[in-house]
Amino acid sequence: MTRLIFAPALLLGLCACSSEPAIAPNVAAGATNESRTSPAPVARSPAPATPARAAPAARTLTLEGLGALRIGVAVPAGSGWAERGAQIPGSCSTVSSHDFPGAYAIVEGGKVRRITVGERSDVKLVERIGTGATEAAVRIAFPGFREEPHKYVDAPAKYLTAPNAAGGDSALRFEIGADRKVSLIHVGTMPVLGYVEGCA
Repeated sequence: MTRLIFAPALLLGLCACSSEPAIAPNVAAGATNESRTSPAPVARSPAPATPARAAPAARTLTLEGLGALRIGVAVPAGSGWAERGAQIPGSCSTVSSHDFPGAYAIVEGGKVRRITVGERSDVKLVERIGTGATEAAVRIAFPGFREEPHKYVDAPAKYLTAPNAAGGDSALRFEIGADRKVSLIHVGTMPVLGYVEGCA
């Protein structure tokens, strides 16, 4: 009888002296199962930011020029700008480029004197004004431009020309159509800036 009592007491003593904490079998199993079934967190790199699309400088008309063309400089060789179509004989010619549909330049005395962008062109000024812009937008961006009646289109069509155009430096001139929208933009030097028919 003493042996039967002693065995359970010895077993309880051994459990009490164990250095491992007593864990209920179902809790331990639950922890083990959870660690086996839960996927480890995956480190995700942030999605790359979409770069802002800037307007290409080559398609911006400035007082200095457009792309490889420069006011007051000869047409650069290999630039794609060349004489196309009928030309007026003499020292004046027009050049265009397949890379810039709707644009052309007037060359006089061997140098680019004016660059014009028309309604088929996507070229814009630094101020983001291009053909199709309203007269109101032009007047806001360029206050003080001189107004003149259009030679071929009835009012409200007109020319709006920079006040310093006669000074010999490159200047800006807009042709406004009867719909009060920009039909042509010219950059160049006088008198070529004011030509109304290509080289005339």
